[in-house]
Amino acid sequence: MNAARERFLAPSRYRLNALLIVGLAAGVLLVSEPVAHAGTTVLALAASVSDVLNNLRNWLMGLLAGLATVFLTIGGVRYVMGGGDPGEVEKAKTAFKSAGWGYGLATLAPLIVEILKGIVGA
Repeated sequence: MNAARERFLAPSRYRLNALLIVGLAAGVLLVSEPVAHAGTTVLALAASVSDVLNNLRNWLMGLLAGLATVFLTIGGVRYVMGGGDPGEVEKAKTAFKSAGWGYGLATLAPLIVEILKGIVGA
């Protein structure tokens, strides 16, 4: 193996610290148990399957549009900061393509939910 590959594969202090933090966070989430009180009220109760699918559509559209906006921003920053470097320009184009796919899927989310409604019969 060449030296660069060995350095990349060798565990660094940064990677070990990141792994430790992620492990601790996962451990806390897995060990903690939900607390239920007698006076707990449910605030979001869907009246029908149609409501659930509409909520799913709204969340899906928001998530996809948000991620697409992040990719569009990353692509723009890479393109501007690349300084004409062909590698950075290519990475920026890839980010722009990913943003386009995200916006396209966000646009198609209502159609997907309508198909699900047809399958479920809602």
